[in-house]
Amino acid sequence: MDEVSRQQLEQEELTLALLHARAEVARLQEREQLFSTLLGSVNAALWAFDWNAQQIIYVSPAYERIFGRSTGLLLAGYEEWRNSIYPDDVDYAAESLAQVLETGAVEAREYRIIRTDGQVRWLSDKCFVSRESAPGKPHIIVGIAEDITEKKLLEGELHRLATTDVLTQISNRRHFFECAQREFELAREYGSPLAFLLIDLDDFKQINDRYGHQVGDQVLQRLAYCGATTLRRGDLFGRIGGEEFAALFPRCEPDQAEKIAERLQREVRRLSFNHEDAAFAVTLSQGLTSLRPEDGNLDALYVRADAAMYRAKRQGKNRVVID
Repeated sequence: MDEVSRQQLEQEELTLALLHARAEVARLQEREQLFSTLLGSVNAALWAFDWNAQQIIYVSPAYERIFGRSTGLLLAGYEEWRNSIYPDDVDYAAESLAQVLETGAVEAREYRIIRTDGQVRWLSDKCFVSRESAPGKPHIIVGIAEDITEKKLLEGELHRLATTDVLTQISNRRHFFECAQREFELAREYGSPLAFLLIDLDDFKQINDRYGHQVGDQVLQRLAYCGATTLRRGDLFGRIGGEEFAALFPRCEPDQAEKIAERLQREVRRLSFNHEDAAFAVTLSQGLTSLRPEDGNLDALYVRADAAMYRAKRQGKNRVVID
């Protein structure tokens, strides 16, 4: 092969190589564009953190949408991430991030952030140590932060519906007794005083028959509000039946519990109701008891308080009877 033919062949091979290179560059650009599009459409922020340098080294485009903050500021300084976290959650977020170095991954990690527009949002921020991390190399932690605010709001609403009496907005029967059981166990364990009070609205059927169920509902609502504002902070209060309520007084000596019950009795007597120019008042029959050494369960207090409440009914109502 002469020199001219060899040069021509080399030129053709070079041209073919350039064409292949351009095709590969175009293919890579298409994949990068596709990858960027996918990252932009995911409602979660992907991130990578260099633990040794204490620096965010990558964050996906969704960060600005979720956090409402600048990506540039985050990449410039780790403090930008800390500053975005709700104050009460800063320690937990930092500790759970450090925990990944020991466990390799942390999935149950939820905390709140504050956007620059003032919104408080809930995040599920799962993270793990990158497989590229090795002894002698930087520890790279990667993660995915997803906005779960709507989920948390739904969970909160479901919890409220499951634990709250719809009419009176205080604890329902199930929730009251669940909380009361925990307080009973604590009182038994530490030998602290505990008092149990059952409350029944006198002649409620007559109120419903004479003034209607709507007025009866208003009476129950005002009674619930009166009880919730009269009892001490930390006391339990719930509606456990139609016109029957219950209260539990943790760390409360018998004489103090009696004073609280009497105060509730007075406050309820002060309530005044009106319907079509007719005014009326309401009273309570209450049964009160306190924890005794022989009480093996919460039912023992409930039975005594229930019996005391019915004695109050038989003795003329509008009174507190202690057992």
